[in-house]
Amino acid sequence: MSTVINANMVSELRKKTGAGLMDCKKALVESGGELEAAATILRKKGIASADKKAGRSTQEGLIETYIHVGGKVGVMIEINCETDFVAKTDDFKSLARDICLHIAASSPQYVRREEVAEEVLQSEREIAAAQAEGKPAHAIEKIVEGKLEKYYAGVCLLDQPFVKNPDQSINELIKETVGKLGENIVVSRFARFQIGE
Repeated sequence: MSTVINANMVSELRKKTGAGLMDCKKALVESGGELEAAATILRKKGIASADKKAGRSTQEGLIETYIHVGGKVGVMIEINCETDFVAKTDDFKSLARDICLHIAASSPQYVRREEVAEEVLQSEREIAAAQAEGKPAHAIEKIVEGKLEKYYAGVCLLDQPFVKNPDQSINELIKETVGKLGENIVVSRFARFQIGE
């Protein structure tokens, strides 16, 4: 027996995800009317379409700032997209604000893992290998890889779990917005200021 998909279900999913009406309806049909499963289907499709857009040029965007309550921490970020039209949308501005807030809370040192100096990575590898001493060689290799991933998640903005939703990385949050807005989005740079640092 097939589940009947009504307008209220579609509307609720649309509110939750920001996806188009037809996409919401298809996802609900695919998930048998399960709202959470349909939202997951839409997120996966959004991330897949975001990957296809990743190489496109991003010359527009905005500079967003965030000053934490009390004025002790401030963040400035440059976030880029393909067109001025998208840069002016509420979804794009909301993403920029969320990332600023995240940077204030999580203190990343780099935007992406490619920015981490090779000597820093080598040092992290050596520390991880020393901690795994005495284990079989193949196990040490896996442990070192695991520790490096953990290191990236600690210091690289795109790899960090989003403070408002730790089940999602900042990169996944950006890809979700790319899926929604249909344009490539790139965090170019940020600066975080803290009194006394």
